[in-house]
Amino acid sequence: MATLLLRLAGPLQSWGSESKFEVRRTMGFPTKSGVIGMLASALGYSREDSLDKLNKLKFGVRVDREGRLIRDYHTAMGEKPYVTNRYYLSDAIFLVGLESDDRNFLNAVENALKNPAFPLFLGRRSCPPTMPLLLGIRDANLMTSLKNERWLLEEWRQKWIDKYNKAECKLRIITDSDDNDGIVIRDVPISFSPIHRKFGWRRVKEHGYIDKSTDIKSTEHNAMSELG
Repeated sequence: MATLLLRLAGPLQSWGSESKFEVRRTMGFPTKSGVIGMLASALGYSREDSLDKLNKLKFGVRVDREGRLIRDYHTAMGEKPYVTNRYYLSDAIFLVGLESDDRNFLNAVENALKNPAFPLFLGRRSCPPTMPLLLGIRDANLMTSLKNERWLLEEWRQKWIDKYNKAECKLRIITDSDDNDGIVIRDVPISFSPIHRKFGWRRVKEHGYIDKSTDIKSTEHNAMSELG
């Protein structure tokens, strides 16, 4: 059992699962279909290639920074103006885990992410990721890897949150559900074919919060303690 970890961060991200027509929404965390699409791009898959092996990866997300929901009022000109409302997450940071019993396949995905065949983006082409994207493979299951990985915020931001808003030290974890708990969303990519894109359903479960305040390194210095 091993888990490949990714850091998904950038100025903008957008992870739609039910977007239609003029309104292009985003979920508050990365979708499995969006991340599988990114892996398929890295591996050089065509839009007609089977996604079965990628879909078998167990998927989970830790929300290290929720980000802020913003709306882009977008107008396209043609015979008549065409208006869309597109939603994005700004300044969000996510830890994504992909678990598999096949370590060799995870190694192949890791190598592809180091040298992707096609450009990578965070849900939409206008959302490139910031580096580092690839954090590596951990010899642990998905939940253990998501819980134990260091908090991905900069140290100064962690300390600011610990001092002024401790509630943000508590991070959400969302994973594929193996039982009947959680909710069902249409988020399994069956085909990325431009002629007939097709998605199936998966069940997801939120596991509450983990407290990362214990990860924060204190910068306080007590000079008198050195005299004891």
